[in-house]
Amino acid sequence: MAGCFIHYLGPDSILKDPLTTEERCQQAIAATFDEQSLSPKFDGDIAYNFLICPHGNIYIGRGYERGEANHGQDDQGNPLKADGFWRNANYYSICGLLRGDQIANEDMVRAFRNLINHLRREATPQMTGTRIFPHKFEYETDCPGNLTMYAQRGSTIDPDYPWTGLADIYIYAAELWYNATYASIPGYVKCPEFGKTGWSTVLCLTQGLQHELGISPTVQNFGVTTFDAVTFRNKLPKNEDNTNLVRLYNATLWCKGYFASTDQSHWDDNAQSSLVKFYSDAGLSYSSMAQSMWPNVCRAMFRMDQFKQIPQGNNTTRHVQQWLNSHYVAGIGVPGMGLVPCDGWYSRDVQQGIMKALQYELGIPLASITGNFGPMTQAALKDKSTQTLTGSLRYLFRMTCFFNSPTYSASGAVPLDYLPSDMDTDTNTPTHVAWLQAFQSFSQLSITGTNDYRTWAQLLVSVGDSERPATGCDCITEITAARGTQLKAAGYQIIGRYLDEDLGPSDPHYLGKALKPGEPQTILNCGLRFFPIFQYSGRNLSNFTYASGLSQGQRAHDTALGYRIPAGTCIYFGVDYDALDDDIDSNIKPYFQGVRDGLSQRGSRYEFGVYGSRNICSRVSKEVGAKWSFVSGMSWGFSGNLGYPLPENWVFNQIKEFAFQGSFDLDNDIWRSGTDGGVSALSS
Repeated sequence: MAGCFIHYLGPDSILKDPLTTEERCQQAIAATFDEQSLSPKFDGDIAYNFLICPHGNIYIGRGYERGEANHGQDDQGNPLKADGFWRNANYYSICGLLRGDQIANEDMVRAFRNLINHLRREATPQMTGTRIFPHKFEYETDCPGNLTMYAQRGSTIDPDYPWTGLADIYIYAAELWYNATYASIPGYVKCPEFGKTGWSTVLCLTQGLQHELGISPTVQNFGVTTFDAVTFRNKLPKNEDNTNLVRLYNATLWCKGYFASTDQSHWDDNAQSSLVKFYSDAGLSYSSMAQSMWPNVCRAMFRMDQFKQIPQGNNTTRHVQQWLNSHYVAGIGVPGMGLVPCDGWYSRDVQQGIMKALQYELGIPLASITGNFGPMTQAALKDKSTQTLTGSLRYLFRMTCFFNSPTYSASGAVPLDYLPSDMDTDTNTPTHVAWLQAFQSFSQLSITGTNDYRTWAQLLVSVGDSERPATGCDCITEITAARGTQLKAAGYQIIGRYLDEDLGPSDPHYLGKALKPGEPQTILNCGLRFFPIFQYSGRNLSNFTYASGLSQGQRAHDTALGYRIPAGTCIYFGVDYDALDDDIDSNIKPYFQGVRDGLSQRGSRYEFGVYGSRNICSRVSKEVGAKWSFVSGMSWGFSGNLGYPLPENWVFNQIKEFAFQGSFDLDNDIWRSGTDGGVSALSS
């Protein structure tokens, strides 16, 4: 059992008229039955197991008996195999009712996906394997036409992969052309042929650009060398005489969602209009900036940044993004600052743009503008923290307020949005001051209602002011009576400790981080509280599955019970790496669903919390039900910490790692009052 072959009907006479009605589709199928059943090759039968029409209906052809439509022979007349399996005997044949020049609609594509899922999991008597091939695989034929971009593992018709929507025929054509044209260039990486925009596609197109500009070997990065080469060539697409460069520019516009030239070797009026629109969407004027901003625009075209507003985008955010581009990239020309996306969505790229703009306004030397919240930037902000802000600096401060919205009241129950109107005035309006005070309270800062340094820092980076005093901490070191006494004297009130460790003492990476017998009571005897942490291989995506979550939830319960940790305590399960949204969907959420179920199967004695970036904490809390969040704010460079506000249910914010009194490593954690109180006494 090997998989499925995908077919189309081709230039059949019955398909010359559009299949606009179901009756027309049935006529096409009947004509196919009549034609094929008369062929000696099919012995009164039909080639295809199933047929799918543009309305998404699935028709039975040969049915579950293996068909003959996948046939092919080698030079000696022997039947061909596909990936080691006989094409006829081991594959189902699925035919889409399309001509060669037609494109499948969503109803048809979803029907392919549903049918393949059925054939893999429910078909009797012969379920099939996971391979998907076009009829043309190792065989001279045009079949299945434009369905070829779907006829492969991992495409949107593959039910073992996420649904990614319809493919684009022009992106698909560009991918095919790239692979045929650049397969022999130094550094070549094959472009996937899915007809879908993604980093893998645009980075391959970048390699094509580099080759045409004389860069060798090519690499998957639009860096300084590529930028300089575009600048040196100094040709806009409308003036470009290199046909391959024109193809690449057209391809990137299609990838960005703009209607470019259908003949990608030609720069036509559609392509030119789309490029002018691209400039406008980026906040730039084509008429006055076309040539000067072309290297920046070109770099943006060969990235995944979006410049059309996405459905979940915000108009105010998009206005800010365009202002950053027009004011700092085009107007001032801040070195190292590229065009930020203008999709209306606050992201790490936008946060980096704000940081670079802020560094310019603070007077940081141009050569030192990096976008990092380093000592020079911190010192400059401290100098400004007592001053009234005006102009661009005031605007930058208030836009960071907007991007950290909503904030919450002291109780964390009432969300408070920052008003866009407060961004465009120098006046300390009552709504601006009220939001700022609520943010300071929610972030466990002094409530000043002003742009003091710690507020600036908390608005800009997840770590905030890493030198602010903390009453919480966590560590991997056993807390003895002496250490506990030192921590208490230093002002700490609560400490996080690990319930268990997945490595044994003989492992070279063993840390000995788990609680030791008697340690919980020792901590309490020192006048400290503690909160339990559970983390097995938290830096590996493969650890995060439903099964591992179920097992680890049960183990955490059993271990906590053995330490006499009282009922109702929250155990924080760790995700100690920068998991992206796709990782959260595929692995992190299922893992925490397993944790939840594992604790439930043990009687729901303990709550579960989440340790990770702001985005991980927020999503696991809202979508899986984590009670509390322990934020890895110290990892301020994580994409999950850039462009995301503090989660509503945050309890601890980890801000600094250091050697406590030179004796053992400790992480400082800001402990939010009125939230999780941890463990203050053990059960009898």
